[in-house]
Formats: sequence, structure tokens, C-alpha cells
Amino acid sequence: MAERLKDKVAVITGAASGIGLGTAELFLAEGARVVAADVQDEKGAMLQSRFPDRLVYVHCDVTREADIAAALTQAQTAFGGLDILFSNAGAGGTLSPLETMEANAWDETFVLLVRSVALGMKHAAPLMKKRGGGAVINTASIAGLQAGWGPVAYSTAKAAVIHLTRVAAAELSPHNIRVNAICPGLIATSIFGASMGLPRAVADQMAARIEEGAPRFQPVPKAGVPRHIAEAALFLGSDASAFVSGAHFVVDGGLTIGPRHAWSQDSASPVMEALGLTPEQLNQLQGGPA
Repeated sequence: MAERLKDKVAVITGAASGIGLGTAELFLAEGARVVAADVQDEKGAMLQSRFPDRLVYVHCDVTREADIAAALTQAQTAFGGLDILFSNAGAGGTLSPLETMEANAWDETFVLLVRSVALGMKHAAPLMKKRGGGAVINTASIAGLQAGWGPVAYSTAKAAVIHLTRVAAAELSPHNIRVNAICPGLIATSIFGASMGLPRAVADQMAARIEEGAPRFQPVPKAGVPRHIAEAALFLGSDASAFVSGAHFVVDGGLTIGPRHAWSQDSASPVMEALGLTPEQLNQLQGGPA
């Protein structure tokens, strides 16, 4: 198999589990060297022990600018430079609706999900310029595209990440730095359980339930797993996407194609529901078999 990231150096935040872990494993398989940044030190240490010569783990709380800067500097120190930044770390943020929203909870969500992405690019750009360019990948969400897929603060923050990706792509283009985003759908990771305030171990177990149930709720009848997002990140980090910047890639099994009746023959459209017709009754009125 061709090594699509041969001689590339990547920093991945949130790399100790979920999408970040899946991406770190794929990047390594494709020839990259990786700085894995996370706050889960035990998992990070285990990851480094698996790939001792090609992966370095660093503790990184992305709500702290100093931690972000240190993680990116580690790419230079350990591997001689930086080619790819995957700003992936995050959580669900506050679950509060607007009427009961605490200002500090809103701010904390945006610090975690938006400011961290901006600061990642701030500290990555000088290192990428030394290499003659690079690729930035930001994790957004389908919640940033449509209502109904996440809490209000999270959804608004992810919409901001999508637009930040576009304006950053424009600003950094003279330096041959491409910036793109990925909008995952229902991916079997611990973020959903963690967003509900569940302990980390319980949240990890919730991923298995999502993997089992998700195929019933989307046009592509298979569970979304970290590898699906990792493959998109591989494309965006490799030279295969050399002509792509300022884009957001929706990787959601078709979840946002349209309402269920658009893709499921077992679901009536809103018009049919308003008329009080089931799909079977409409078929009969059209002269089809009873």
C-alpha cells in the first residue's frame, strides 16, 4: 500500500480516543509521524508505547493556549516540523437551552470548540510556512449545518468552526496552507455519553450502543465509526486534496440528505400525513395493487 503521508508530520488533538485515535492510527499506517495531544494521559501513554519511534504523546488541554502552543512546538522538536494539524478535540459543551443559559457556560463551550481551533491555526501557521505549506483540518459537525443535531451552544460553535475554516483558508492561502473542515454525523464515540455528563468509562460504553442503533436512522445502513472520519482526514491531509481549501466535508451516512420520507419507503411525507394518507393508501388511490 502506498504511504500517502510519507515524511509528513501531524499534530492531532483529542488523539487518545474516538475519532482522534482512529485518525492517528491511520496516519501512522500511511507513513506519517504524529504528535498525539490529549488530556487522557493514561490512554496517551499507552498509545505512545504502541508506536514509540513514530508517535509522541503530549498532555494538551485545548482551552489553554500554552498547551496548544507546546503541542505544536513538539512537532518541531520531535520530528523537525509540521505539515498537518487536525484540530479535533472537543466535547458537547453546555446542554442548557437559551432561556436558562449561563453566560460562562456559553463562553466555556466556545473556548473549547472555537477558540481552540483558531489558536491551533495561529501556532501552526509559522511552522507550516517553514515547510512551504501545510494542511489544517478542523472537526465541525452536522450540528453546525442544521438545527436538531445538538445543543444550542454546541451547534452554534460548530457553525462558527465552519465559517472560521473558510476565512482562515482565505487568509492562509498565500502561504500554501490549506484549511478544510469535516462535519461528522452520528459516529460511535464517547462524546455523546460525555455530553450527557456520564463518567468517562460509561461514556465509552455508550459508543457500542450508538454503533448498534445508528444504521436504522440514516440512508446508509451502517454505523459511523472513527475510521470513516479518519479516511476523510487522510484525504484532506494528503496531496490528493492539493486543490481543495475552504471546504467542509459532510461525513454522515446521508443523515442530512433530507427527512426520513426522502429515503425511507416506510415513512410518509408531511403532505401525505396532512392528508391522512399512508403510503399504502396512496398506492391504492393511484391504482396500484391493494
